[in-house]
Amino acid sequence: MVGYDPEGRCVSTAEAAVAGSASGFVTRVLVSPLDVLKIRFQLQIEQLSTRNPAAKYHGMLQAVQRIFREEGLTAFWKGHVPAQILSVGFGAVQFMTFESLTELMHNFTSFRAQDSLVHLVCGGVAACAASVAVQPVDTLRTRFAAQGEPKIYLNLRHAVVTMYQTEGPGAFYRGLTPTLIAVFPYAGLQFFFYNILQQFSKWAIPAEAKNGAGVRNLVCGSCAGVLSKSLTYPLDLVKKRLQVGGFEHARAAFGQVRTYGGFLDCVRQMMREEGPGGFFKGFSPSLLKAAFSSGFIFFWYELFCSLLCTMKSPESTKRKEG
Repeated sequence: MVGYDPEGRCVSTAEAAVAGSASGFVTRVLVSPLDVLKIRFQLQIEQLSTRNPAAKYHGMLQAVQRIFREEGLTAFWKGHVPAQILSVGFGAVQFMTFESLTELMHNFTSFRAQDSLVHLVCGGVAACAASVAVQPVDTLRTRFAAQGEPKIYLNLRHAVVTMYQTEGPGAFYRGLTPTLIAVFPYAGLQFFFYNILQQFSKWAIPAEAKNGAGVRNLVCGSCAGVLSKSLTYPLDLVKKRLQVGGFEHARAAFGQVRTYGGFLDCVRQMMREEGPGGFFKGFSPSLLKAAFSSGFIFFWYELFCSLLCTMKSPESTKRKEG
C-alpha cells in the first residue's frame, strides 16, 4: 500500500494525504512522552550519568520520576498542540509527496514504483518537502518540550508573538540545515528498509496468512525506524540544540546552557566539551520513540488506506445503497 502500485491502485493523492494526517495524529498522542524525554536528554550539556551530580537527568526511569514529581503528568505532553500540528502536517505532505513521486518515477523513468531504491530517494525528498513546510511548528514544539517551570511561553500564540518580536522570523527556521541533512537519509532509509522488510516478510510468511498483515506492518515499520534512526541520530541532536538558540534563559534550571553560531560551531563545541558520546545523548528514548513512531505511522497509514479502499469498493457501495 505504501508507494504507487499500478496493479492495486485505489488511493488517490488527496486520500494519501488524509491517511498520512490521520496516522500522524494518532501516533503523536501515543509517543509524546518518549519525545519529551528524548528532547530533555538531547539538550542537557552535562553527562547523562549518576556519577555526575550536576546532571539533572541520569537515565530514563529517573527522568520520568523527576519530571512527574516536578512538573506533573501533563509535562509528558508539553508542546502537544504544536506537535500535533507538526505530525498532521508532516504526515499529509510526506505521504502525498511520496505517493506522487513514486507514481512519476514509475510512469516517466525505467524504474518500478516498488523498487527499494525508488523508495529511498522518494522517501527522502518527500520528507524534505514536509520538513520545510512544518519547520516553524517543529521549533515551537521543541521549545515547549524544553522549557521547565516557570514557563516562558504561556501558550502557542504567546510563543509565536514572543519569538517573532524578540528574535525575528528567522527563529522559526533555526536548525533547518541539520534538519534537511538528517531527514533525507532518515526518511529515505525508513521507506527503504520498510520496503525491503515487507518484501522479505511476504516471501517468508505464507500468502494465506493475511490476517497478520497489521502486525507485519507494525513490526516492519518499527524495525525500519530503529535502523534509520541509529544511522542518523547525531544530526537530529544537533538540530535540537540549534532550535533552542536564544532560549537559554528558559534552560537555566536544567543545568549548563550553550550558544551556538551554527551547525559546524555546534558540532565543534559538542565534540570539544562532551566528546563523541555527546552526540548520542537521549539515544535510548529516541530509539524507543523511533520504533513506536515508525511502526505506528506505517501501521495506521496502511490501515487508513485500507479503510478508504474498502469504502470505495463496489460491495461497500451496494451496502450503502441497500
